[in-house]
Amino acid sequence: MPTKAMTLDTTRQHLEDLLLEAGAPAIPVRLITSDSDLAELEDGERAWVEARGWKPTEGAVLPLPGEGGAIGGVLLGTGGGDWAAQVPMLTGVLPGALPPGDYRFAARLPDPNLAALAFLGGCYRFTRYKTSDAKKPTRLVLPEGAKRDQVLGLADALYFGRDLINTPASDLGPAEIENAARELANTFDGTIKVTEGSTLLSDNFPMIHAVGRASDRLPRLIDLCWGSEHAPKVTIIGKGISFDTGGLNIKPGGSMGLMKKDMGGAASALAFAAMAMRAKLPIRLRALIPSAENSISGNAFRPGDVLTSRNGMTVEIGNTDAEGRLVLADAISLADEEAPDYLITIATLTGAARVALGPELPPLYTDDDDFACQLLGTSHAVGDPLWRMPFWANYDKLLKSKIADVSHISDGGFAGSVTAALFLKRFVKDAKHFAHLDIYGWMPRELPGRPYGGEPQAARALFEFFQKELA
Repeated sequence: MPTKAMTLDTTRQHLEDLLLEAGAPAIPVRLITSDSDLAELEDGERAWVEARGWKPTEGAVLPLPGEGGAIGGVLLGTGGGDWAAQVPMLTGVLPGALPPGDYRFAARLPDPNLAALAFLGGCYRFTRYKTSDAKKPTRLVLPEGAKRDQVLGLADALYFGRDLINTPASDLGPAEIENAARELANTFDGTIKVTEGSTLLSDNFPMIHAVGRASDRLPRLIDLCWGSEHAPKVTIIGKGISFDTGGLNIKPGGSMGLMKKDMGGAASALAFAAMAMRAKLPIRLRALIPSAENSISGNAFRPGDVLTSRNGMTVEIGNTDAEGRLVLADAISLADEEAPDYLITIATLTGAARVALGPELPPLYTDDDDFACQLLGTSHAVGDPLWRMPFWANYDKLLKSKIADVSHISDGGFAGSVTAALFLKRFVKDAKHFAHLDIYGWMPRELPGRPYGGEPQAARALFEFFQKELA
């Protein structure tokens, strides 16, 4: 069975094959917003639509007959209204709804780059373990006004992040996450430093070590840097737990099935890094990935233990299944030492976030109203949505410990995502802007441009924000 992972180079070639040059012959796709648009069709086309009872509802696709039984055109329903704002990734439904072939949009779209990216996003399939993948591709002619290199660069990073999340833990541990970061550093002339195993203790990353010490796969802190030291400092920290058993507070089997995605924060951070470096954003980028496998053995950390963090704060362990915030805390302390302009954590951190907002809408925590407003607006515009949640100070007392400086989980079952964010916030002292994103990293149902499976949520939103902010 093939187990070779796709690299940035092979993914790029695959994407270039899917995005044809402007002007190539292809089947036209028309976007239909209302019944009045249907009235503009030719008589035979209207008869075909009526015979099938087709309506231009959101994402509805109807191929039209052409000569000799071939497809002569395609209708894509938008659901009416300002579809580009309401469903910005709508064109991503096409690859899954159409047979293999070459297609083009019949008219210029409000955001041609996003339309092309959504189409490519809908083409994604995780085929690493497929013994045969001989299906012919569904391809798109570059839309009028779209920038080919920009679209391909974003799609390349998106596929990269999805591949990381979708790869089973048997083939993606901390070492393989490090390899992915090294590939990015080598591709874009960045630098990388890795602290692993017992060196985590001597270099003062005790909580990363504690979480990963029970596994035979060495825990590590991956530190990727790129860009001019004189540019604004943007530090992204991604949770890289390659598999989470829950430790001694072991998860039930049903809750463990998707734990290969517990490194989704790392995938998002690396996808953002790939986007930023390829686009040459004028930032000094730092991507920190604390990576470990939360396993069970005789030396596993225990409920009731007290750990000393990098910044000296003592932390009482309430539940070993809340390990992500521990590895993030040590990485935050390191990042904060250089007072970055932006310090952002991305993590598949709490089930409470999914109870509150579901899998499609990650919470955003920040005290900076202007930053939040701009990032939220951008996230919705590009179809990578976020929703603001509060650092509610009154809940901070729920983290009180009787024997240590802080407990790492709250006393009770309420506001779990908020208290996790408040725990992380305690380790930020000097960063100018801090934000925490509690992502799910997975699409449990197919949406336009986002197939079932791993999704590096927030990566595109952050990229578009910084691209506009620093333009």
